[in-house]
Amino acid sequence: MMKLYIQLLVTISLILQASGALSLATDFSIANLKRVDQSGKGDYTTIQEAIDSVPSGNSELVFIWVKPGVYEEKVVVPADKPFISISGNQGNTTVITWSEHGDIFETATLSVLAPFFVARFLTIQNTFGSGGKAVALRVSGDKAAFYACRILSYQDTLLDDSGSHYYSNCYIEGATDFICGHASSLFEKCHIHSLSEGNGSITAQHRDVESDETGYTFLGCKVTGTGPTLLGRAWGAYSRVVYAYSYMTSAVLPAGWSDWGDQNKQSTVFYGEYKNYGPGADRSKRVEWSKKLSGGEISPFLSKEMIGGRYWIRASPKFFRIGSKIVKAGNGGTPNFMT
Repeated sequence: MMKLYIQLLVTISLILQASGALSLATDFSIANLKRVDQSGKGDYTTIQEAIDSVPSGNSELVFIWVKPGVYEEKVVVPADKPFISISGNQGNTTVITWSEHGDIFETATLSVLAPFFVARFLTIQNTFGSGGKAVALRVSGDKAAFYACRILSYQDTLLDDSGSHYYSNCYIEGATDFICGHASSLFEKCHIHSLSEGNGSITAQHRDVESDETGYTFLGCKVTGTGPTLLGRAWGAYSRVVYAYSYMTSAVLPAGWSDWGDQNKQSTVFYGEYKNYGPGADRSKRVEWSKKLSGGEISPFLSKEMIGGRYWIRASPKFFRIGSKIVKAGNGGTPNFMT
């Protein structure tokens, strides 16, 4: 009930914003800046401390800027704290790391449970390795976006659990079902890299009811690997995954897709491909129940409209509030200073 209540408040806030009824304090071009620096020169020394400082029921943009470094901590963004952004300067210099395996809902290095979350220029990794489920990133909050992030583990790397999500220019690495869950997500210009040694799958999408508007679309992506991998296997009976305009190396197995040992799923899943290229895009030996999509069939999957993105994907803030001061953002929408 609390989660539904918070989502209702957020929806009302957006409606008010669109009508111009919100004050400058909730102007989405301005974010309250919180600085994380392990050396003690920022506002906080850990990312979780910065998140904990955000009030429940938050209705303002909060921008948590993390100075380069390796942050060994397990981070949770609670469901009642929407509108948080976490950003580094470069994806390979600001690292959030943890090592844990077990239940996929409990092992994540970073768990996003709140709506309207944004991450930029971060490495999010679970270093447990092979031999167990070890999630790097769990996204269970609605309307979350990730830009130029590196998401690394081995099994179940990205638990793309529920809600609508957008991933842009991200690098996602794993071996077994390493993009999995029930969400509706668009992966645009991402690099998907498999560590599979022959029996792994990139996706395990869990749509299990035909009426659910969920699924994964990979648009203009690059698919590579160190060994053979499937594009996806059917976790749910109505699993839905589409690849379009994407480059695929020979790491992609000729069959492409798996029904996960249940032939009944062959008539209900939706596995589509459209104008992909590279040696792994050859469909001559694909399973016959996957689809070579037509122009009309692919159309709904080729824009952010498939995730309702026009209504919630927001630009970077133009200004930051630090105490009583308001300062202009630097290039790329991030702060250009750290004191």
